[in-house]
Amino acid sequence: MQSGVLVLDKPEGPSSAQVVSQVKRILGARKVGHLGTLDPFASGVLPMGVNEGTKVAEILLAAQKSYTGALALGVETDTQDRMGRVVKVNAFPAVSEEQIAQARAAFTGDLQQTPPMYSALKSGGVRLYRLARRGETVARAARAINVERLDLWQINKGEIGFEIVCSKGTYIRTLAADIGDFLGCGAHLKTLRRLSCGALTLAQAVSLDELERLKASARVPLIPLSDALSHVPKIPIATEWLLLLRTGRQDMLAILAPPRAEEKVARLVDQSGNLVALIQWMGAAGQEGWRIQRVFGLPCASAGSPDR
Repeated sequence: MQSGVLVLDKPEGPSSAQVVSQVKRILGARKVGHLGTLDPFASGVLPMGVNEGTKVAEILLAAQKSYTGALALGVETDTQDRMGRVVKVNAFPAVSEEQIAQARAAFTGDLQQTPPMYSALKSGGVRLYRLARRGETVARAARAINVERLDLWQINKGEIGFEIVCSKGTYIRTLAADIGDFLGCGAHLKTLRRLSCGALTLAQAVSLDELERLKASARVPLIPLSDALSHVPKIPIATEWLLLLRTGRQDMLAILAPPRAEEKVARLVDQSGNLVALIQWMGAAGQEGWRIQRVFGLPCASAGSPDR
C-alpha cells in the first residue's frame, strides 16, 4: 500500500477513531490515522494519513478549515451541541436580520474563545471531558482564534444557518453557544459538516461505501503528500541533498532563505515534486534557522542545486 492522504466524507454517527478502524480494514494498510478529528454527530472532510501520510498530521491540524451547519436557538446544552443534556430553555422573540448582521460582525476577525469543558484539553493531566462527566468545572484560559469569514442566515424562527472559515483551535460548538448568548437567547450546535481542511475539500472526498468499491478495483484515491500540503510553501532541492536529509543533517538548511513573516513551515520537494521533508523556522530573534521536522521516503531525482 502506497503512502498518501485519503479524504474521507465522514458520515454522522461514528467517532473519528471508529472511521479510522474501518478505513484501515478496507485498505489493509500498515498505518492509518485521521488528521483532525470530527465529533461523532458531525460529517464531512476527514483527512486520513496512510502509512507515511500519518507524519503530516501536525500540519493539517494547523490548517485553516471551513464548515457549514446550523445552530438551534433558545436551548442550551452542557456539551454546547445536540448530543448534550439540555440545561436551559429560553423563550425568545424572532431574531431580526439586524441582530444577525450584528452577530456576524461580532464574531468575525481575531477573537478570544474559552475552550469548552467537554474537550480533549487537559487540566492537571486529566482530560477536561472526564472532569465534566464528573460534574466538575475548572478555569480555562481564553485562546486566540481567527474567523476569516462568517455567513449567518435565518432558517426559521428557531434555527440559524452558518458557513465559516476559521483557524485551528476554533470550537464551532462554543462559537454557536457564544452567538446564542450574544443574541440573548442561548443556543447549541445542531448540525456540522466540514467543507475543507487546508487544500483538501469535499470535492476530493469519498464515502466508506465508495472506498470499498474503489479498493476492490484497485483505484484507491490517495492524494500525494506534497499535493495534500499544497497550502504549505514549497522549496525544490537538489538530488545530492536527499541522502543528507535522510541522515538528519541540519547544517545544509543554512543555505535556504528565511521565510516570510507569516510562514513558519515549508516543504522540501525533489525535482519530480515528491515530498522529501518538512522543515520549521525556529529559534530566538537573531538566532533563527530552519530545522528538519519530518523526513519522508526519498525517491531518486536528477542532479541540480537548491532553488528557493
